[in-house]
Amino acid sequence: MFISYIQKSKVELSEYLNMGNLLKVLTCTDLEQGPNFFLDFENAQPTESEKEIYNQVNVVLKDAEGILEDLQSYRGAGHEIREAIQHPNDEKLQEKAWGAVVPLVGKLKKFYEFSQRLEAGLRGLLGALTSTPYSPTQHLEREQALAKQFAEILHFTLRFDELKMTNPAIQNDFSYYRRTLSRMRINNVPAEGENEVNNELANRMSLFYAEATPMLKTLSDATTKFVSENKNLPIENTTDCLSTMASVCRVMLETPEYRSRFTNEETVSFCLRVMVGVIILYDHVHPVGAFAKTSKIDMKGCIKVLKDQPPNSVEGLLNALRYTTKHLNDETTSKQIKSMLQ
Repeated sequence: MFISYIQKSKVELSEYLNMGNLLKVLTCTDLEQGPNFFLDFENAQPTESEKEIYNQVNVVLKDAEGILEDLQSYRGAGHEIREAIQHPNDEKLQEKAWGAVVPLVGKLKKFYEFSQRLEAGLRGLLGALTSTPYSPTQHLEREQALAKQFAEILHFTLRFDELKMTNPAIQNDFSYYRRTLSRMRINNVPAEGENEVNNELANRMSLFYAEATPMLKTLSDATTKFVSENKNLPIENTTDCLSTMASVCRVMLETPEYRSRFTNEETVSFCLRVMVGVIILYDHVHPVGAFAKTSKIDMKGCIKVLKDQPPNSVEGLLNALRYTTKHLNDETTSKQIKSMLQ
């Protein structure tokens, strides 16, 4: 049976090589260690069967870089707000603060709406990457372009949340906007911008921005919802998809033969961020999380890969594991893993 499996794998390997897709290495050791293949994050192109989902998700992802640029350049209206609060009877300062905040809230609305589009895209990808009869590993091997898009969503999510966490102006601006709007309603003052963000939307945006890592929370909730809505699909199909992605990233990063195939130096940081993103997602979705002994993710191996990088380049990712995971501080987490992350 093992020999026939190897023969079958050799046939599959040649097929993948012909397709210009992934290269799978199948040795006894690799089989024991779990998934071990090269996922082509740089060049994967959709096959005919992937195109429908791929095109839907691509419409969302093409706006991701613009969202990050807008968030990175978000400066806030802190000065105008302080002036308005310190001089409550100065109408000009009140108008100036309101005039500064309204367009910023328009940006915050755009970010929030993008999170909803991203959620829909993620659920489409999960549906494709967890469907029967293939295993999650087979899906990631066969559907490289969809796996790449899944990775791009995780990459975007961590970058967005890193920027949001270091920008307190976002919540300050939105709080001021809501307080001022409420005061205007009480005084029956027509508010320009109110139509753009009605009360129901403002409540949902408040909950979104109150999260330390809002995009990650969106993905986590979307994945949990996907699992609960697809009761005929074992939860393992979803969690195994996540753990396989983490393993593939780890193996590619720690294997010189694979790493040497990256033609873009950014691919290493992309892989690291995707590995961390998928670990955090797994930790939120899996009943016992990523750090338990029964976890299918080699956490020690993943942390070691992170610590082998130049320290300045990964501190943010190590902090993401320390502070945005759900189960790190559980009693079931080994002391060794806790000490590695101290």
